[in-house]
Amino acid sequence: MWQQRELRLAPRSRGFHLITGEVAEGVSGLAEVSIGLLHLQLLHTSASLTLNENADPDVRHDLDAFLRERIPGDLPYFRHTLEGPDDMPAHVCASLLGTQLTLAVRDGRLALGTWQGIWLGEHRDHGGARRLIATLQGE
Repeated sequence: MWQQRELRLAPRSRGFHLITGEVAEGVSGLAEVSIGLLHLQLLHTSASLTLNENADPDVRHDLDAFLRERIPGDLPYFRHTLEGPDDMPAHVCASLLGTQLTLAVRDGRLALGTWQGIWLGEHRDHGGARRLIATLQGE
């Protein structure tokens, strides 16, 4: 069985946001799959997807603080500045963290570890709505 759908994520502030529930609810065929894979592809170059701690929001804060300190918007060698000082740092963050995840599906659910969740990394100050392609394969 194959299923593909596009999910639209509401605009979020800069930082990391737990989206596991939105993804699970948005993939209607998930409950029918006993064994499979869910591939997620973010259709943007200034945001990212990552799998990380889902319980303590301090982890999301700390990762954002770490990236902001190491990739500030005022680096003098950045040439791509037409879209604002937060755009090129956002591209760097998205390239470092990635825009795709492939997750195991088991018994109708995402097979995540106890403390794992799917995060959207919003690296722009005003990134707007984000689109995500979810491709489910399984039996």
